[in-house]
Amino acid sequence: MSTTPHTSAGATAPRPARDPSRLDVMVSQILRSPLTLAGLVIVAIILVLVILAPVFATHNPDAIDLRARLAAPSLTHFFGTDEVGRDLYSRVIYGGRQSIAVGFFVVFVAGSIGALLGAFSGLAGGKVDTVIMRFMDVILSIPSLVLIMALAAALGPSLVNAALAIALVRIPSYVRLARGQTLLVREMPYLMAARIYRASTWHQLRWHVLPNIMSPITVQLTLDLGNTILLASALSFIGLGAQQPTAEWGAMVATGRNYILDQWWYSAFPGLAILVTATAFNLVGDGLRDFLDPKQKAR
Repeated sequence: MSTTPHTSAGATAPRPARDPSRLDVMVSQILRSPLTLAGLVIVAIILVLVILAPVFATHNPDAIDLRARLAAPSLTHFFGTDEVGRDLYSRVIYGGRQSIAVGFFVVFVAGSIGALLGAFSGLAGGKVDTVIMRFMDVILSIPSLVLIMALAAALGPSLVNAALAIALVRIPSYVRLARGQTLLVREMPYLMAARIYRASTWHQLRWHVLPNIMSPITVQLTLDLGNTILLASALSFIGLGAQQPTAEWGAMVATGRNYILDQWWYSAFPGLAILVTATAFNLVGDGLRDFLDPKQKAR
């Protein structure tokens, strides 16, 4: 008598369990981290507000109404008005465009140049590596805020020049990070094989080095977004960034300090926008670092 198990004619064989994809793992980890989820939600809300500023703004941010000068927060002006009657709620929303755009510009420029230069330095080695890294060490030896202020002052007070100054000073950090990661992958078998077959330096960078060093660089980019917004606001606060009548968070806080005792809302709401935005980007960066860290994934 046969003991071989069999199924009925209408039964189907069980399907093998599907391995979770990288996206599934990321979503699962985000849902397990309330702080990361909160950061993502806040960032999404802020981006929607600033991108669709004409939809959410209740007034023209540059419209002057001296009759409503320094009005307190109300249903007409949610965040009150400034010294010439401009609606602060609308100016905070439009000001987010300036501050966040600077953040993305800086991390894109500094991250792109720094990653390429650092990867090239680590891959080339020898005197090329020594010259590049010693030059980066000289820049890093100068306090970053002092150097940023000096460059911004030399270029002239404007938000564009402030962004360029921050980007130039942030490049060495990405160079060091990219070089360190490149040194780790330089001796990998696939890269050694590429050198044996005389692949060009650009080919090695494009296909073997950069794709394998982008995880920590991506995390640093996300974390730097919040820091860059703070730096840009600080430069605008001391007069080296955005200039009146441009709606920008740091410049608004700077002007509002003259009325801080009686009209607290003038500086409070732009300052709160800076705090919330920088914190949200830092929370997202921390969550991304936990996901991309191999030690975290192995737990």
